[in-house]
Amino acid sequence: MSPLQTRSGLALSVALVSAAALAYQLLLMRLLGIVHWYPFAAMIVSLALLGHGISGTVLAVWGSAARRRFLPLFSACAAGFALSAALCFAVAQRVPFNGLELVWNPGQVLRLALLYLLLSVPFLFAATCIGLALIARDAQIARLYAADLVGAGIGAAAAIGLMLALSLADGLRVVTLSGFAAAGLVWLEAPRPRRALALVLLGAAVAWLWPAEWLTPQVNAFKGLSKALLVENTRVIAERSSPLGLLDVIESPSVPLRHVPGLSLTTTMEPAPQLGMFTDGDDLGVITAWDGSASPALDYLGATTSALPFALVSSPRVLVLGAGAGADVLQALQLGARAVVAVDLNPQRVALARETFADFAGHLYSDPRVRVVIADARGYLRANAETFDLIEFPPADSLAGAGAGVQAAADSFLYTVEALREAHARLGDRGVLAITRWESGPPRASLKLFATAVAALRAQGVVDPGRHLAAIRSWNTSTLLLTRRTLDAEDTARIAAFCDRLAFDPVHYPGLAADSANRYNIVTTPWLYQGAQALLGPDPAQYVRDYKFAIAPATDDRPFFHNFFRWRTLPELWRLRGAGAAALLDSGYLMLAAALAQAVPLALVLVLVPLLALRRAAPLRGQWRTAAYFLALGLAFLFVELALLSRFTLFIGSPLLAATVVLGTLLVFAGVGSAASPFVRARHPIGLAATALAIALPLVDGVVLPVLFANAAAWALVPKALVSAATLAPLAVVMGMPFPLGLAHLAQTAPGFVPWAWGINGCASVISALLAVLIAIDFGYGSVIFAAAALYAFAAMLGWTMGGRSS
Repeated sequence: MSPLQTRSGLALSVALVSAAALAYQLLLMRLLGIVHWYPFAAMIVSLALLGHGISGTVLAVWGSAARRRFLPLFSACAAGFALSAALCFAVAQRVPFNGLELVWNPGQVLRLALLYLLLSVPFLFAATCIGLALIARDAQIARLYAADLVGAGIGAAAAIGLMLALSLADGLRVVTLSGFAAAGLVWLEAPRPRRALALVLLGAAVAWLWPAEWLTPQVNAFKGLSKALLVENTRVIAERSSPLGLLDVIESPSVPLRHVPGLSLTTTMEPAPQLGMFTDGDDLGVITAWDGSASPALDYLGATTSALPFALVSSPRVLVLGAGAGADVLQALQLGARAVVAVDLNPQRVALARETFADFAGHLYSDPRVRVVIADARGYLRANAETFDLIEFPPADSLAGAGAGVQAAADSFLYTVEALREAHARLGDRGVLAITRWESGPPRASLKLFATAVAALRAQGVVDPGRHLAAIRSWNTSTLLLTRRTLDAEDTARIAAFCDRLAFDPVHYPGLAADSANRYNIVTTPWLYQGAQALLGPDPAQYVRDYKFAIAPATDDRPFFHNFFRWRTLPELWRLRGAGAAALLDSGYLMLAAALAQAVPLALVLVLVPLLALRRAAPLRGQWRTAAYFLALGLAFLFVELALLSRFTLFIGSPLLAATVVLGTLLVFAGVGSAASPFVRARHPIGLAATALAIALPLVDGVVLPVLFANAAAWALVPKALVSAATLAPLAVVMGMPFPLGLAHLAQTAPGFVPWAWGINGCASVISALLAVLIAIDFGYGSVIFAAAALYAFAAMLGWTMGGRSS
């Protein structure tokens, strides 16, 4: 039987390649997030996906020859993916790229381009496999595209499972084996299927023989962990890995760790011995040596800005959101808390403190006053109605990373107007919400947080927010308090006394005089004090508009708290970058914008080059209309995917589970829609599914999801995940139809252009992943959804004219 007459082996191979490629994409983001910073990793992988666009160009130009040698070429490309997935990562992480230098070191641009080139190779091989199948079996496009989507959905879930069960290096080994398995599986349809077993065995051998040092991520030399390990005798004593982060615990016997954020400069006490715990090579937390009792040796914990709320509440019941290694829990117990609920998302981080180093930590997390909860902070606030005397948000990132703006393009749902409202509602009558942040100059995060707090209080109906707010600063941190009740004269006297005793500067409290706001940690201009006054004044919106950095309150629709970038400030900062202003350029946002600027011309080249060759061979009537149709679909699909991922991450309360549910549901059920598309095409015009999406998307996002989220916020994780999947599935089925409908029409009218359309879709996906985040940062995820609806409406208009009624 001819290999082009049977279908099951090829469909399974396509699904396996797609699953392996998506699993590799997610693994690669995790790996590069360790080697570099996560936003850089996401951007690098997005551009590496241009390999999909390149595959379309290759197949468009040489597709006829490739079709004649389909089976060996498909198998070779699958094996090429398997080999290059691990090998290209091994080489890429040895490229001396540092994203923080991009704004002043042009040489880093070349290194970044080299990373794109290296990491695009595996995606080129994988996409070529799928493209080959589509042009060789053009009569089965819907079925094969369905296999591609379902495989990708399975790959998304498999990647999470791999990261939970195995090391990242072993996850790459599984990807290698999967690629070889796909290369072998397609030979089951050949007259001599023994090659299938041979390729699988070869894949197992290659995966086993990869040197571990090639596949193990090496932390960026500019991250905190790398710098700490430069100190004599410092060593890693424990390591844990999961999708939530790579954790490294270090000890430094020669030069002891002294990590106490916001410690007063008047303090002469030596901090207790500490073990450092780094997440992805950065974001340092500490496990502090403790004997299990209140000790004078820990009195320095009362000399930090984060100790301020304990001057206002006595013997409080405390909620710590982001307890981590336990430093803030220990501080609360030392300062008199009667009970502490310690919430952290990463069970491995808690286990290191509670189990592995329990003796060193004085069994802190086993103390009867402490209750540990493994949960997302926002999810915990929404699912529990209990109240607290004090709720604490500890610093959630590194000082270096915050200062360099590497998190500018990352979602952060803990510092939004809605988050502060939810936390404020969990306070008792005399309760206090305390948020400590790293301080930088000129102030950005502290002012944005203050603006967000003012907006949250006003949204709660508080007429005079200034009487419910207090803030102080040290040389490197600031602490903001939101109170349930108004602050009276006794409260303000305590705050003033706390600051005077420890040489902290007040930023705001009711009745604060200007000459008291800049006495100890002196700055040329008291920007924080002046900003607080303006944000509480008659026209805070004008102050926000005029400020050099973006400090408008973050919201759940625009959860980019760490983004302070403004285009109008860029020329000034660029001129001053040699004088130290480079750290103020918000490298995360700039890299995203620069990546988009590179992706667009590259995508145009990849679209236009094959078109020139194809037009000479077989002209296509309405070529630009066809190109616009597939471009719009590629943009819209990822717009929807990224926006819904943000929405459901907040709803489900677990980023890990949300990614599995959203990606898995959208891709698998889009595959169902693709498989059903021939039945739709036989009866209705091509544009019908896109029309339905243009109408449904705004309704789902604006009506269905708000009602669902409001009524199911307190549900447990599993019911939330199930109802999320049930909500997304019908939408996903329709999302899976427009592309195979258009591709099938093209296969009938101009089959030589099928790989061209495949390449356009790949290029559009790269642009979409970058553009969606930029739109969300500046306009919100709601705007991303409306943009997707507009794109589907545009595709619908084109689709109704492309196919008419098909028989």
